[in-house]
Amino acid sequence: MTLFTEEVLVIIKGIPYGRVMSYGQVARLAGNTRGARQVVRILHSMSEKYKLPWHRIINSKGKISITDKRYAAIQRELLISEGVEVFEDGSVNISTYGM
Repeated sequence: MTLFTEEVLVIIKGIPYGRVMSYGQVARLAGNTRGARQVVRILHSMSEKYKLPWHRIINSKGKISITDKRYAAIQRELLISEGVEVFEDGSVNISTYGM
């Protein structure tokens, strides 16, 4: 496992209940300003194994970016269950719920 991957795992696990971060924010904090897509791949392949709070990651526009409607609905419901307000278009107020 690369150092970047290890850092991404630590950062994602550290996102508090009721808060969100973007893929790019996670990448920057892990040391790669251009690593947002790598964060996506890490989430896709390691969320279950490492019990990552994958639902707390949104895109840089403050929206749920999962294209599969079923998983987007699951993400939406998980965020709402943590007290995060998610609008009909899948957006979240980053100034309120962001890190």
